[in-house]
Amino acid sequence: MTWPGEKPGDHDSAVVRHAVWVPEDRHGREMSKALRVAVVAVLIIVTVTLQISIFSQFSLSGVVPDLAMLVVIAAALVRGPDYAAGVGFAAGLVLDLAPPADHTAGRWALSLVVVGYLIGLARGDAESTALGTVFMVAAGAFIGTSVFALTGLVLGDPGVTVSSALEVVPRAILYDVLITPLVIPLVVLLFRRLEPADRW
Repeated sequence: MTWPGEKPGDHDSAVVRHAVWVPEDRHGREMSKALRVAVVAVLIIVTVTLQISIFSQFSLSGVVPDLAMLVVIAAALVRGPDYAAGVGFAAGLVLDLAPPADHTAGRWALSLVVVGYLIGLARGDAESTALGTVFMVAAGAFIGTSVFALTGLVLGDPGVTVSSALEVVPRAILYDVLITPLVIPLVVLLFRRLEPADRW
């Protein structure tokens, strides 16, 4: 069928052009997804490297700012629980395996998965206000540090005791909240730039 003003063959040409361009669009989406995954992977590696090298020099009574946890919380605020849990697993696994790790592998992975998922569920409009963001960071730091300490107690880690956990958890929350203005806005902006038009 030919519409008024349309030359015979125009419709077929449009169909052919569409058939040619669809695979290219799909290929472009796959490349874009791979690029986003690569950027997040680099972000995690750089974050963990900074945390265990440079920021370890600024420990507060033995407590180091948990940059990896802040990245996971930022992912939760922007992308929600499932995505943040995935980022948390990857970041936690890198923390578990990076030297000089002296704990059972998997403890940080579990802790950051829980943080990412729960903060993602509870995020609401927290990102839109500074107070809400700080509250989410404090909650995430409490959850993550508590899970890490609890798994250490369950697994019999000689460096973890109830008294040491009660001392470390408040310090970790305080330290993470203090560096929130320096880290969260930048990482949230990055995750927003990586956010696709259609969720993946």
